[in-house]
Amino acid sequence: MSQPESPSRVRQSRHARGAAPTLHDVAREAGVSLATASRVLNGSERKVAESFRERVEQAAAELGYTANVSAQATARGTSPVIALLVADIADPYFGLIAAGVARGADEQGLVVTIAITERDPAREARIVRALRGQRPQGLILAASRTKEPTDSDSDTARELAEYARFGGRVVTFGAGSAENRHVEIDNRAGAEELGRRMAALGYRSAIAIAAAEGVLTSDERLAGFRAGFESGGGAIDRVLRGDFRRESGVQAMTAALAEGVVPGTLVFGMSDVVAIGAMSAIRDAGREIGADIAVCGFDDVPSSSDVTPALTTVRVPLSEVGYQAFRATVDADWEQAALPLEVTVRASTPGIPR
Repeated sequence: MSQPESPSRVRQSRHARGAAPTLHDVAREAGVSLATASRVLNGSERKVAESFRERVEQAAAELGYTANVSAQATARGTSPVIALLVADIADPYFGLIAAGVARGADEQGLVVTIAITERDPAREARIVRALRGQRPQGLILAASRTKEPTDSDSDTARELAEYARFGGRVVTFGAGSAENRHVEIDNRAGAEELGRRMAALGYRSAIAIAAAEGVLTSDERLAGFRAGFESGGGAIDRVLRGDFRRESGVQAMTAALAEGVVPGTLVFGMSDVVAIGAMSAIRDAGREIGADIAVCGFDDVPSSSDVTPALTTVRVPLSEVGYQAFRATVDADWEQAALPLEVTVRASTPGIPR
């Protein structure tokens, strides 16, 4: 009669085949039931004797076993994951926010999964629906919302409501619903102070490069800048519409230059990325940035101080924004801390002599 294989023989056999160790392998190696091994490694709240826990953890370490996230979600009701939805991962604005979320997740031993919406409401709804099946502990929507919800926005809202109904926590940026937490950046106040500072430097005529009307972040920044600039005697002569990408800044500024831009004009990009795109178009047209056409932006991403001339902007503590969004997903009594914005004047707006 043949004898059963020893755990070590089983381990050697599986490794020889290149197969990943399973929970059954761990249970066999530790000499416990499959249910006990699952309770230890998948985070069940049911208590397991310490001696059994030690044996299971040692066996898992020796085998190189990694717990299955789906199994953990079944055992706990949630997975050890925070889901972050961004519009464009190539945009440093979202990269800095993601860094803050990741810092918080690391403190709690959680993992961040990032999905890209491309500012497409239908795509966003599909992503949220897919994420619901993974049962993340928290879901952070970092992209700017719109004033007038579309049918796809309503689809997203329904998916989020279903996710929250089973214990998930939703965090949005800007104004949120009563059911969800939200992190607010005072875009209007920051842009208003920027407008005042630009008027104080002597600028009186401005071109604004904004996102589509109804995108809240862009609308708030445009309204704030207009109020501050006009209070100092300035006026926005043209508002050009696009999105938050660098290419949008290039295209809008190219069109403005074709129509004619007089020396001494100030260009306000709704984000640093847009403003840097506008600077590229100005340079390509043979015009000078600063003394000829001044440029300012918003966010203070790292490249803003690296371009030549360095870009005047409003500093937003984006990494801290992301960290606070993470805390909002895990802290029962969370309250938003202050997020001070600061105008930083650089060489791209040298001012007009009086």
